[in-house]
Amino acid sequence: MSEKVVNYLQEFRAKKNVTQEILAKSIGVTRQTIIAIEKGNYTPSVLLALKIARYFNTTIEKLFTISK
Repeated sequence: MSEKVVNYLQEFRAKKNVTQEILAKSIGVTRQTIIAIEKGNYTPSVLLALKIARYFNTTIEKLFTISK
């Protein structure tokens, strides 16, 4: 059984009206990294996930879940 990380980053960005570019600059990554995370092509490190969660004042669990 293959597990996959599902993320809600795009939804969080839309609610806060934050562009990929603004988020990327704020947490110290490229816009391409944000795009890859949103598309599910890249699973962020714990450190990066924490930075994103802190940016949106939420928990990692609300941003990322595991799908079976």
